[in-house]
Amino acid sequence: MKILKNILMLLGVFFVVSTLIFAVQGEADATDGGTEDVAENDVEKNVADTYRISAIDIPEDLNFAGEKVPLDDPEIMERIDREFLVNTYWQSNAVLLIKRAHKYFPIIEPILAKNGVPDDFKYLAVAESGLQNVVSHAGATGFWQIMKATGREYGLEINSNVDERYHLEKSTEVACAYLKKYKEKYGNWTLTAASYNAGAGAINKYLGIQQVDDYYDLLLGQETGRYVFRIMAIKEILSHPEKYGFDIDEEDMYKAVPTFKVEVDEPILSFADFAKQYEINYKILKRHNPWLREPHLNNSSGKKYIIEIPYKGYYKTSK
Repeated sequence: MKILKNILMLLGVFFVVSTLIFAVQGEADATDGGTEDVAENDVEKNVADTYRISAIDIPEDLNFAGEKVPLDDPEIMERIDREFLVNTYWQSNAVLLIKRAHKYFPIIEPILAKNGVPDDFKYLAVAESGLQNVVSHAGATGFWQIMKATGREYGLEINSNVDERYHLEKSTEVACAYLKKYKEKYGNWTLTAASYNAGAGAINKYLGIQQVDDYYDLLLGQETGRYVFRIMAIKEILSHPEKYGFDIDEEDMYKAVPTFKVEVDEPILSFADFAKQYEINYKILKRHNPWLREPHLNNSSGKKYIIEIPYKGYYKTSK
């Protein structure tokens, strides 16, 4: 009986303490809730005051490779407006493109200039690949998204051991040769750019069926119909990033690591061993020479290859 009384007494004490705890907690929750509401209101007001999503003013002198865009056509205006909105408000992608452009445009620009191709075509490479060595579902490869047959037609070596579509300088030369060929055929750079995306065969077919001779008069599929407008939006944003809300310091840009060239005219059995000779590792060697596709170089013909090696001090590698 005494034990039972003790148990009942303990339960009573527990009930009183629990009640007090819940009462205090309830008051604290009520107070905190008010504070949170005030804080959330302050945050919402601050966002509303500082972050404004608005329409974008399209430049009146918008052009591609010096060829003016007919902005007085409402259908054309809607299409270009879409690309400006999509590419401006996809902020993370735009920041990456700005950073990569700082690294790769200095390589692409002089090659375009040397070949007489307008500087605007560097933005075509951005639209094609985002300045990355990607492979499309159709097999188009590299910064310039070159198909295997096209690459071989223009002199690139493409096999399992070496694929020069991944070689930025050589693939840019091929892109220039293609663009100059079709500029001569179509008479303007805008249709030439469209043909780069859709293929000359498709553009010729559309021109014949629709009986027009201008990109802006063509009814095209979704991808090619947006293509040139997307290039122009990318051109404008990357040329004037601050105007579109992008504030990126020079120190935050991606930069090319200086390299020197090593001439090779014989097989290399192991790129891992080859890299060690220059105090780098396999990964670094391949990053600077992505056109080398296997861990070795066959080169039974004794062909001369140029391999880029970064100068000492730019990478820290384990011993």
